[in-house]
Amino acid sequence: MKLVISFLTTFLFSIVCLAQASDPAAKKILDQASAKIKSYKSIQAVFTLQLQDAQGASQGTKKGNVNMKGSKYVVFITGQEIYCDGKTIWTYDKSANEVTITKVDPNSNTLSPQKLFSNFYDKDFLYKMNGEQKMGAKTVVEIEMTPIDKTQNFHKVYLYVDTKSHLVTSGKMLDKSGNKYIYTINSLNGTANLPDSGFVFDKAKHPGVEEVNLTQ
Repeated sequence: MKLVISFLTTFLFSIVCLAQASDPAAKKILDQASAKIKSYKSIQAVFTLQLQDAQGASQGTKKGNVNMKGSKYVVFITGQEIYCDGKTIWTYDKSANEVTITKVDPNSNTLSPQKLFSNFYDKDFLYKMNGEQKMGAKTVVEIEMTPIDKTQNFHKVYLYVDTKSHLVTSGKMLDKSGNKYIYTINSLNGTANLPDSGFVFDKAKHPGVEEVNLTQ
């Protein structure tokens, strides 16, 4: 898994289809969530990823952290680290002790952490509101999202937005083989002090690492 959330995949978009088919009530909720996230100068979040097979049986759980600041982000999840300073992306595989270096492509449709927490929905999905439900002590609204690009290997994404905080608390992605990827945001700090150096891969902290540089 390459992002927490690369998580996930790439998309194509049609403004005409989105305007005709998406739910204004769902858009209002998503816009509120996007505005809340954009009000933070930096974000530090702890999340859990659970994988279920087509029969609903758990295939394991991973815990991770994501830090974001402007166009920069860093993701830590079991066995993998992803760093982005806004220009370069370093994807580190712990088991292989290998880091792959790529350039950020501003024209790419890849779903980065910034898109996941902001207004990616207006470019990549048709969406509708499925109503409110209880999740523990919270009341959330379920937003059902369908990717515009039907060639993607997933066919549905469900986001759950807290009606009080207007923050996305969890999400569920269904791939075409029936597997479910369930993401839960366990905590979110919108006032974290994140130095720029933390968004750059540090070779000194990974002795013997092998570099695969795709930027040259």
